[in-house]
Amino acid sequence: MGTTNSKSISSLTLGVLSIIIPYIGFILGIIGLFISRKSITEINQSNEKGKGLAISGRVCSIVGISIQTILIIILVLGIITFFSMNDNMTF
Repeated sequence: MGTTNSKSISSLTLGVLSIIIPYIGFILGIIGLFISRKSITEINQSNEKGKGLAISGRVCSIVGISIQTILIIILVLGIITFFSMNDNMTF
């Protein structure tokens, strides 16, 4: 029985964290994506276990990057809207 590739576990962990942690999750997702790609390559060469974990890490990283991108776009649009408002407005 082969051992589980440790990079696949790391990629899954980073992928899940990229979904949960706002703003920093974008960077974690990118790192998780690269680690999952490297993990899948290593698993194919060495017949280790953990390919499912690596694929799950890749999917979670992509989802996390997508969510964080939308969140950053909403933040930037909110800041632009806030600063473009007229100071003379009465509520």
